[in-house]
Amino acid sequence: MHPVVKPALRRGWRDLNTVQFGMTPAHALTLGPVATATGSFLDLLDGTRGLPLLREEGRRMDMPEGRVDALVERLTGAGLLDDARGGGPAADALREKPDVLDRLRPDLATLSLTTPAPGGPLARLAARRALRVQVRGAGRVGAVLASVLSGAGVGTVDVRDVGRVEPWDVAPGGLPAESLGSRRDAAARAAVRRAAPDRPPRRDRAPGPGAGEAGLSLVVLAPRDDVAVHAPDPFTAEPLMASGTPHLYAGVVEGTGVVGPLVLPGQSGCARCLHEDRTDRDPVWPRLVAQWRSGRARRVGSACDLGLATAVAGLAAAHALAFLDGGSPSGEGTRWEVSLPGLTWRARPVRPHPACGCGAVERGEEEHSATGGEPRGTMTVQQPSTERRREAGAARPTGTRRAHV
Repeated sequence: MHPVVKPALRRGWRDLNTVQFGMTPAHALTLGPVATATGSFLDLLDGTRGLPLLREEGRRMDMPEGRVDALVERLTGAGLLDDARGGGPAADALREKPDVLDRLRPDLATLSLTTPAPGGPLARLAARRALRVQVRGAGRVGAVLASVLSGAGVGTVDVRDVGRVEPWDVAPGGLPAESLGSRRDAAARAAVRRAAPDRPPRRDRAPGPGAGEAGLSLVVLAPRDDVAVHAPDPFTAEPLMASGTPHLYAGVVEGTGVVGPLVLPGQSGCARCLHEDRTDRDPVWPRLVAQWRSGRARRVGSACDLGLATAVAGLAAAHALAFLDGGSPSGEGTRWEVSLPGLTWRARPVRPHPACGCGAVERGEEEHSATGGEPRGTMTVQQPSTERRREAGAARPTGTRRAHV
């Protein structure tokens, strides 16, 4: 191990014996009491030295025997140390591409805050190269979202859509003005390639139109049609449900941005659950949806403000990456909505519905029986202890989490 104090966290001394790593309540941690020699030793944890050399440096600084190992162990337990050479073969391969790694430094820094295990941040970043994500929809939301995922290191981002690029499809980070009149899907895939920090890994055979959802890590449904955003069609998602493919909804409708739900087939509420729940609350809902879907299509589409569309694309990409990196983002079973001009995000739960055959209700009942505490139809998501610790820290003012050294 070559320990390095995570560079994403700024350091400051609260007093002569207490050092604080990080500024924000979600990630700040104080260490103390810290002896003078220990404080100086922290500067040596820069990833250039292995443990044998660090022990030797500790002896030169008159630190007690075993103090270096104890300090490294406690800093590691607090989630403050990374391993400059850890992460496994995939991480080693990424280190051999310094230009690519430099492009992804901010993403790596973020992963270092959410991945406590030494070597874990680079391992997760390298693992993104093997992922396959499909984005269905190449409008102002979908094209930008696809480019963000590609720029964040996702190895293969495929974009599906029909028609040709119209002037109102153009957006910074998405479809450029030069693509006007081009096939919309081809222009979006070109934008994805431009955003990628590295060429995607080669595959034996590119999936054809009939390849279905096999091998996809995630599908993002970002329709340009405003009705499809407001009322996702359960029929469209049936192949995804049947194949067990996780999928995330995102879009803008009438000045309202929507992100979610993230659907884990058989585990969380799906598009049909949403439809059934809305029908329960408003019996005329199916009649309205039928009229909206059969109405004349708008040439320009819905009110999709550029700033709002970009915000939705960014939040959807963040939810997607959190899921792809192994986390449990709040988009699971939740539909996040924000409307102009207030721009206040609201979380609307999408609960499993008994009338839906997706199996999520049965899963919730099984977990209810196992835990004995949750209401019918809900899910229990076991978070890693590090996430629970991080959330506990976020609930307190900066600097109140403390680890003794």
